[in-house]
Amino acid sequence: MTASMTAFGIGKVKVEFGTVNIELRSVNSRFLDIQFRMPDELRLAEQPIREKITQFVARGKVEVRASFQRSAKDTSERLSTETLNHIASQLAIVQKQLPNTPSPSLTELLAWSEPNLTTTPESWTAACLSATDIALDELLTGRKREGQRLVQAMLSTAQEIEGIVAQVRQHLPELVANYQERLALKLKDTLTNAFPNGFSHIAPSELFERISSESSLFAMRIDVAEELARLASHLDELVYLLTHGRTPSDSKIKIKQVQTSGIGKRLDFLFQEMNREANTLGSKSASMDMTRAAMDLKLLIEQMREQAQNIE
Repeated sequence: MTASMTAFGIGKVKVEFGTVNIELRSVNSRFLDIQFRMPDELRLAEQPIREKITQFVARGKVEVRASFQRSAKDTSERLSTETLNHIASQLAIVQKQLPNTPSPSLTELLAWSEPNLTTTPESWTAACLSATDIALDELLTGRKREGQRLVQAMLSTAQEIEGIVAQVRQHLPELVANYQERLALKLKDTLTNAFPNGFSHIAPSELFERISSESSLFAMRIDVAEELARLASHLDELVYLLTHGRTPSDSKIKIKQVQTSGIGKRLDFLFQEMNREANTLGSKSASMDMTRAAMDLKLLIEQMREQAQNIE
């Protein structure tokens, strides 16, 4: 099975001291690129989150957005009577020495009395990782679902390519016969122009050399059997990769770690090889039908290549 690199996941965890939200957005990228957008208070959780994502995601640009909100109980306790009395006593000491010192605003009071999250890093980090588990599970499920849609689209395109290859192979004897006829006429005209008085005075070796030269040119020009065979082989490999590739398993990520296969890079290489065969087929074209077939092949291969850009 195959996974896409495009998906979204969100996780929310409530704990005694507040709520943590983790959002994961992933898009296609050649390598794994994890970027964070989170408040400084949660920065201690960045590395554990990065390590967890790396265990289950092989490729893609992953954006991690983290936010938190303290519980209402925690907020109310920050401005208790005891706290305000303490602030007032401290302010009185300061104003005794600096009479022009203004009283703090409500926002400043809240910021001053706000508990420092870094004093309990384990609690907040654990909450962040729990929210990441939920978001990551949703992300991997979405990548798998989108990957299956891409697989079906590419398999459908592969069937079209297979039909074109079969059609060219079916008409190849006719193409060869037509080209042989044109070659015979060309060879006759060439020999007639070169020897208008007939062939009686031509050495057998010279005549044989000219015929061999034209025949070799014909063989190189019309023989596309090798290209067709390689295209068919590439199609078999494509179907195998699409149907046997690995994606995140259906099990919860907390239970079973995902094994990734890097199928996207292999698909990209495979499409390069298929495109090379299509180019060679076009360069050896002996008819407009074969030229059109080569152009159709290149178009379909490019369509699959663009789809594969989003495969992990």
